[in-house]
Amino acid sequence: MATIQVKVKPNAKTSILTLQEDGTYLASVKASPVDGKANAELIALVARHFGCSKSAVTIATGASSRIKRVAIHES
Repeated sequence: MATIQVKVKPNAKTSILTLQEDGTYLASVKASPVDGKANAELIALVARHFGCSKSAVTIATGASSRIKRVAIHES
């Protein structure tokens, strides 16, 4: 299992995940932070970036904050 730190920016024009110089990730997501839509899009974005299924990605901490720890489980 790998854990990454992600800073989420909702309501972006495009959805993209980029690695920052300090080793954390910046996720710009199109969805707004309402009813878990931004979190769902973040999970899909991380899964696509790392080439795994969405079920292998979970938000470990920070579900309601902009800075999250995301766990990627290996199958």
